[in-house]
Amino acid sequence: MSIEEFLAEWHNDSPTVLVHTSGSTGKPKPMLVEKCRMEASARMTCGFLGLHEGDTALLCMSLDYIAGKMMVVRALTCGLRLIVQEPSGLPQLPSASTLDFAAMVPLQVWNLLHDAEGRERLKQVRHLIIGGGAIDEALERELQEFPNAVWSTYGMTETLSHIALRRLNGPERSEWYVPFDGVSLSQDADGCLVIDAPAVHDGQLKTNDIVCFQQNQRLFKILGRKDNVICSGGIKIQIEEVERLLRPHLSAPYIITRAKDEKFGEIVVLLTEGGDTYQTMDVCRRVLPKYWVPRRIVAVPRIPMTETGKPARAEAERLAVQP
Repeated sequence: MSIEEFLAEWHNDSPTVLVHTSGSTGKPKPMLVEKCRMEASARMTCGFLGLHEGDTALLCMSLDYIAGKMMVVRALTCGLRLIVQEPSGLPQLPSASTLDFAAMVPLQVWNLLHDAEGRERLKQVRHLIIGGGAIDEALERELQEFPNAVWSTYGMTETLSHIALRRLNGPERSEWYVPFDGVSLSQDADGCLVIDAPAVHDGQLKTNDIVCFQQNQRLFKILGRKDNVICSGGIKIQIEEVERLLRPHLSAPYIITRAKDEKFGEIVVLLTEGGDTYQTMDVCRRVLPKYWVPRRIVAVPRIPMTETGKPARAEAERLAVQP
């Protein structure tokens, strides 16, 4: 979708806009969302970050998804001056002036960090928010020297982008997400986050994200997704935790998934782009708890990812099935 097409949709007589979910757990789904709720979300973000009319924002994400659409809505609602670029893995940041606000996925940030000119320009962004995928420890370390604020976002299409941010650098760096004003949080019986954000979503929204709280349920930390728990021989294994432990030790792209098994119910499977599966298994046995070690390692040409850069978990499960 082009900026002109989205603006035409935004300014038409309909009270809603069509968006699609990211598709990280399956096929992207269409949703109609209310424009007034998108405006409310825009005011929440700009208020939290202290953005004001006339501040400069960069759109370098696809308008096919909520993250890109919301950058435009923030500009329209809060009077930001929007610089529009074609979506690219390596955004071309403007050199003439300092950006007050930019939103990117981890891949875009990683590419800019490894481009000398891009890295210096990225440092000048007053507020950089990163979403749409996991931010690994190596990327987070590289952002520590940045003089301005860098944030990780928490949200989803159903919440019209993010409802909480956590600081990745500086003295305010934290593992804990801070929800916006007007957002109330709780947990269900499985320990999953329940969001009550009436300005952007009608009714409580039950997520699949397992969390823990501090400060009277004001701050929260993500432990993993409920649907990413593998139950193997009665042992519950959180996929994200296995991936986190392996990250410092595996150089080739990989993903942890599951497969059905007659004996164990489910087993851990590792998909890798690396050719030496024996060496990969040796690493797993060395760094993982015994019951977390993959029962199978499958070499694949490419690790499945969604268009927004998230692991495509459903496709990974399909690849893990033995022919």
